[in-house]
Amino acid sequence: MKHLMLDLETMGNTTSAPIISIGAAFFDPATGNLGASTEINISLESSMSYGSIPDASTIMWWMNQSDEARVAVSGGGKPLADALREFYLFVCEKADTKWLQVWGNGASFDCVILRNAYNVIGQLPPWQWWNDRDVRTIVELGKQLGIDPKKDIPFDGVRHTAVADAMHQARYVSAIWQRITK
Repeated sequence: MKHLMLDLETMGNTTSAPIISIGAAFFDPATGNLGASTEINISLESSMSYGSIPDASTIMWWMNQSDEARVAVSGGGKPLADALREFYLFVCEKADTKWLQVWGNGASFDCVILRNAYNVIGQLPPWQWWNDRDVRTIVELGKQLGIDPKKDIPFDGVRHTAVADAMHQARYVSAIWQRITK
């Protein structure tokens, strides 16, 4: 599969936000099939040791999320560099990174924050910058066609756990993709 849906859980919303979880799922938007997926939790302390900056509004937002979501990201995470290497290996084992299209929720969020994290540890990310894809743009295109599968497709899993969010996003991007291309 040459499409990878990415979802980050962070403690901020800027390019220097501390990452606390990476979730990703390979998918084929033409069929809606999901492939291999991963979720890697990251130590907040480790993320911040590289200069990441949390913000109070995101921390307050996390305090209002479900117990399941908070527990999923609240402890036992890996050091940032180890987590990013693990993610790199996961991607490289499953795809040709030269052609891999990586989808993030927002042109300035998931892909940019993860790329910045790779930069601070001195490593390149496992995809080319020109292959960033934006979930919010395709959702808006779907709305113009009269569909909103983001809300219509039932959520499977715990909201705001990175891999469950990534899989849900892959499902609704695929539904819109299929409608646009049919």
